[in-house]
Amino acid sequence: MNPNRPELVEPVEQDGNLAAVSEVEAGIRDFVRNDVAYLRRPVPGQLISDSPLEATHEATVNSVNSLIQRVAGTSLAEIENLVSELESLRELLHAEGQRVQREISGYAQLSQAAMKSTRMVADNVALWKRAADGLRNS
Repeated sequence: MNPNRPELVEPVEQDGNLAAVSEVEAGIRDFVRNDVAYLRRPVPGQLISDSPLEATHEATVNSVNSLIQRVAGTSLAEIENLVSELESLRELLHAEGQRVQREISGYAQLSQAAMKSTRMVADNVALWKRAADGLRNS
């Protein structure tokens, strides 16, 4: 090691580390390739769909389909419940709307009757006033 040139030491060490890492990665890749290579090769006389890879793939697809059906089934049930709740709320709102219309109609009729009564009272009071004025003037 040269204390005047430390930058030369580090690249040599890094190159050694990179080489070691590359060797380990290559070993891992080879191990994985050899470990799963039998899954890719069909056995003579065996149909492709009967291979372990295909069976694993089919099992995975079935599992995913089952999961989707469970999730979709739950979602559909929730949507159906929501739709039925909304329909019952619509019926309730419709019934309440009709009730409010009946109440308003009743209040309108009551208001018209009160106005007629008030006019009759006012007309009678005016007649009585004229009659009283006529009696006073005579």
